[in-house]
Amino acid sequence: MPNLPHPEPTRVPPGPALSHRRDAPLRAIGLVLVTGIFFTAADAASKVLTADMSAVQVIWLRYGTFAAIMLAMVWRAGGARVLRTQRPVLQILRGLGVTLSSILFTLGLQYLPIADATASSFIAPLFVTALSIPILGETIGWRRWCATLVGLTGVLIVVRPGGSGFQSASLLPVASALSWAFAMIITRMMSRTESPLTTLTYSAVIGFVLVSLVVPFIWQPMTWPFLLLGLFIGVSSTVGHWLLVTAFRYADASLLAPFSYLQLLWASIFGYLLFAVLPDSWTLVGAVIIAASGLYTAHRERIRARALR
Repeated sequence: MPNLPHPEPTRVPPGPALSHRRDAPLRAIGLVLVTGIFFTAADAASKVLTADMSAVQVIWLRYGTFAAIMLAMVWRAGGARVLRTQRPVLQILRGLGVTLSSILFTLGLQYLPIADATASSFIAPLFVTALSIPILGETIGWRRWCATLVGLTGVLIVVRPGGSGFQSASLLPVASALSWAFAMIITRMMSRTESPLTTLTYSAVIGFVLVSLVVPFIWQPMTWPFLLLGLFIGVSSTVGHWLLVTAFRYADASLLAPFSYLQLLWASIFGYLLFAVLPDSWTLVGAVIIAASGLYTAHRERIRARALR
C-alpha cells in the first residue's frame, strides 16, 4: 500500500475484539510518529531498488510480503470466516485503487527525491473531500472548498509546472494520491460492515494477484540483497499500516492529522542520509501550504461530525 498521510480508518461496529477506545491520545500520537518512520523506511528502500529494477517488480515484492503477513494473521484469527465480506465488489474496487496508488507512487520515487514525492502525496485528504461529493453524495461547504483550492496551490508550488526544474514524474505522486483517495472513499462505504483485518487482507491479496499478472513481462533477475530489501519493504509497510489502524483506536483523526505531516521530516532525513538530497525551499513552502489546508479540512470535518451527533 502507498505510504500517504492519515488515511481514513476502517470503522466497524464496536465489539470485544474491535472496540474503539478514545482515551489514550499520547499513545496514538506516538504510534503515528513511529508509523511515519516505517513508511519512510519502506519508501527509501523502494527508491534504492527502483534504481536497478522495475517499480512493478518492487511492488510485487512488497505485496507478496504484505499478503503473506495478512494471510498468516487471518489464519491465527480464525481462518476463512475472517474473510467473509458483505461488500465483495467494494473490496475489489478498494484493492484496485490501493494497488494503482502504490505503483504510481513507487514510479514517482524512481525519479524524485523522497521528500518531494511525500510532499505531493499530502494532497490525498483534500482529494477525499472532493470525491466525497460525486461518490458519497456529501455536501461540501465553501470553507472546505477554499481549503481544497489552497491545497492544490501548494501542490503546484511543489510540482512547479512550466518551471525549469519541472519533471513530468512530479505528477505521479499526485495521481497516486488521487487513487488513494478513491480507495479511502470506498473504505468509508464499507466502514460499518468490514473489519480492518478483512479489508487489509483483501487489499493485500488483490494487489498481489494483479501485480503478479504483469510482473512476468518485466521480470529482472534478483540477487539475495535485492530480495531481502524487498522483504524489508513489505514488512515495514505492513507494520506501518497496522500501527496506523491501531492509532485510530485511541484518538480521533483530527487530533492525529498534524503529526502525520511529520512524515516529511522523516523523508528529508532519509533522503539526506541515503541520497544526500534535501528538499528545496519551494518544496517546503508547498508542503506547509498543503499541510495547513489539510489540517483545516480535518478541523471542519470534526465540527461537521459534532453537528451530526
